[in-house]
Amino acid sequence: MRRRLAEARVGRLATVTAAGRPHLVPCCFALGGETAYSAVDHKPKSTTALARLDNLRATGVASLLVDHYAEDWSTLWWVRADGRGRVLEPDDEPERRQALSLLATKYEQYRRRAPSGPVIAVDIDRWRA
Repeated sequence: MRRRLAEARVGRLATVTAAGRPHLVPCCFALGGETAYSAVDHKPKSTTALARLDNLRATGVASLLVDHYAEDWSTLWWVRADGRGRVLEPDDEPERRQALSLLATKYEQYRRRAPSGPVIAVDIDRWRA
């Protein structure tokens, strides 16, 4: 499970609103120990006031899902990591710096242009597959 999650290039980050509604978005991420990190980066977004950040600040509930689909159903798989979600702000060092380093190691785009916004941390306490 850990290897498949760590090697996946994109995941789906699920959070929960203060009103208890689910919110799901695709994301780039990197795994560091028992924590998955995703950054608010320069990819186009409709706003910088992202619902996922508000949701994490309100409820702290998060899941990260990765999967593989193929027409040969014997090769299908998915991994979900559930845990406590946190928002690391620019002044949350050194964890934020470590998270950005992990992301830059995984994604060449982050080596060219480091994210300057908040970083999401999901402290994983449950694995499912």
